[in-house]
Parts: sequence; C-alpha cells; structure tokens
Amino acid sequence: MIERYTRPEMGGIWSLETKFEIWKEIEVLACEAQAELGVIPADDVAAIRERAAFDVARIDEIERETNHDVIAFLTNMAEHIGEPSKWVHYGMTSSDLGDTALCVQMTQAQDIIIEDVRRLGRVCQRRAAEFRDTLCVGRTHGIHAEPMTFGMKWAAWAQALKRAEERLLATRRFSCAWGAISGAVGSYSNIDPFVEEYVCHRLGLTPDPASTQVIARDRHAHVLAVLATVAATAEWIATEVRALQKTDTIEAEEPFTAGQKGSSAMPHKRNPITAERICGLARVVKANAQVGFDNVALWHERDISHSSAERVVMADSYIATDYLLAKLEWVLDGLVVYPQAMLANLEKTRGLIYSSRVLLALVDSGMSREDAYLIVQANAMVVWDDIQNARRGSTFRQLLEADAECPLTGDQLDAIFDPWAFLERSGVVYDRAATLEF
Repeated sequence: MIERYTRPEMGGIWSLETKFEIWKEIEVLACEAQAELGVIPADDVAAIRERAAFDVARIDEIERETNHDVIAFLTNMAEHIGEPSKWVHYGMTSSDLGDTALCVQMTQAQDIIIEDVRRLGRVCQRRAAEFRDTLCVGRTHGIHAEPMTFGMKWAAWAQALKRAEERLLATRRFSCAWGAISGAVGSYSNIDPFVEEYVCHRLGLTPDPASTQVIARDRHAHVLAVLATVAATAEWIATEVRALQKTDTIEAEEPFTAGQKGSSAMPHKRNPITAERICGLARVVKANAQVGFDNVALWHERDISHSSAERVVMADSYIATDYLLAKLEWVLDGLVVYPQAMLANLEKTRGLIYSSRVLLALVDSGMSREDAYLIVQANAMVVWDDIQNARRGSTFRQLLEADAECPLTGDQLDAIFDPWAFLERSGVVYDRAATLEF
C-alpha cells in the first residue's frame, strides 16, 4: 500500500524489518527447541541467540544473486553468527519460516483492526444516544418512507460494528494464529514436532494439525474475506454520509476543517472527500478477497503460486482497512448534523409519509384494505403530482379532510399525522445498542 494510506503502526508490521525480525526469532526459537531435544549443543544456541542479526540491505544484495529470499536471509544471519550458524534452519523449509512468520504478522495486524472497530463502535453507540430524539425521515429506495430518529442509523451501525468485532475475533483464533514447522511435505521427516510446539507456543500461535509444508490457504482466504466484510460495512456507513451530504438533502456532512479547500474551480464546494476515499479503498479490500480465494487451490502438497499475490494483498488489505476505519472514526466522531434540515425534509412531501397510518386507520374503521388503499393512493398521487410540478397545492391531510369517502375525523387525523406516533416502540433499538460492549 502506498504511504498516503498507511498508518505507522500497521505499516510497521508489514515492513521488511519487522518480517526479518520475526524470521530471526523463529530461527532462534527453533534452535532452542533443538537444544532441549539434545540435537544442538547448548553453547552453540547461546551464541546463536547472542549474535543473531541481519541487515536488510545486505539481504537484498544476496538475494539478487541467489534469487531466494530465505536463503539470502540465512546467509546474512550466518555472516553475523559465525560457525554455530550451521544449526540455524536445521530440518526446516522456507515455508516453515515464512508461513509461521506471516501468521504472526496477521495476528498482530488483526489486533489493530479489532481495536479500530471497537473505537468506531463506541462512537456510534455514543452518537446513537445523542440523536435519540432527533426526528428525520426514513428512506427506502431513496424515497421518503416514514418518520424515524437519526439515532436509529447510529444504532444500526453500532450493531454492524459489533458483528464485525465478533467476526474479527473469531478469525484471529481460527485463521490467523497458526504456525507450522513440519518440514518438507509436512511429514516432520527431519524435525521433531516438539520444535513446532515450542516455537508456536512462544509466538502465541497454535501448531497446524496437518500442514502440507504450507499452512492451508483457506485460513488466509477467510482472513481476507472478513477484512472485505469489515471494509464493506465501513463503505455502507460512508455511503450514507455521502448521501446525507448531498445539496438536495444536506442533513449531515463530514467535518470541513479550517483552511480546507473543497474544489480547485468552485470555492463554494464542501465535498465528502473522506467518505468517498473510504468507499474507494473498500473496493480494493473487497477485490483482494478474490485473490485469497484463488490462493486456496495449490498443486499437490504445495506450490508458490499463492506467494507473490499474497505478499501484496495481505499487507494491502490490512493497511487499507486500518486506514479507512481510522478515517471513518474521524468522520463520524466529528459529523456535523443539521436537525432543522431534517425537519424540513420530513415535511417536504406535504404529509405523504403518514400514508401507512392513514391506511391502517381506514381499515380499523371497518373499510376493506383494497378500498382504503384506493382512497389513500388517489389523494397521495395528487400531492405527489403537485410537488413534482412545483405547484403549491394542498397537503395530504387537507385532501383527506376534503374527501367525502374518507371517514376519519379531525382528532383522528391529528393522531395519525404525529411523527412520534411511529416511534412509540423504537426505544428497543436504543436499549439494544446501549448494551453492546466494545
């Protein structure tokens, strides 16, 4: 991922320096395990632990000749360790080292994403309570539907983020935190399973019960799929922000900071550029998930067709997800909200949003649903036509009062055209959101 979209902590996990540091630790731990088995002299292991080091530039130099990154790393390690280096990588394969290290990186990165989601969830939880009594219009198909409160959106987002947290925690356990040091084709032919157990335990990993020299890539596909789902959730929220910021809606907008410029050509513009950036990066993370699925099918016990693609998509998906979640937290925490605009939009359709309650009231009066529907729709379409043709016209309620076929009284219509009448049971949404623990 380019530096523009890389936050330091997450970027550091996927740096070459960090990868080689993990490689070094795995090799040293494996030597310690071999020493406990009596394979390696204790003095040699002590020397390996003391002298183990590497130089990224030197590894790159060696790899240009060997065309093999692990051999280049081991060669450079040997330059630092000296004679005891003969025990380093004893009985191991490149995949033992690379796959186990990748899982360490994935686990570290997963922990960052989990905390990102938790912070975002707490923001949504807090703002759901803040806007519990802020009336707005609900929309289906982009069309005004019925009254709701603005906090209900935040409550729905909080619930989605709780699901995201649970998926991420489960994925950390079932797909990230694994290791494998099982030798060629996974048969432990030249290495005792104790080495695998020793190394994995100290790295916070679980030994893969049946690796085939490589850890099966369904685990990695799962990780990428869950990251894609998290990114898709962020995209959903950011898309709503963008929709609410449209000039024709303008019920809310992302923060516009001092000195910020909205357009190079039109100085009046305040564009939802951060929300749009979140949506754009979510597309990258979602697309990367497909690579994970394609990496599952390898030839026989292993090949490395997955390796080149994985080096790109795994780091990029974690880095992009971390970045877009942080940006979404900034947007939502500072989201500017316009309750008066919400009320104006609520009345924009001149009462049409109360049609469902009119329909039910007519049915309650003894009218058939079919006849009631005809009365409601006929009057509603007159109002709709007036709105679309910019005619002043009557409101929906005024037309119903004038309709001889509508038996509803003024008191009944007062109750029907009360937006809070729709929301008597909506408190359950807030109660559920309040119980979430992030």
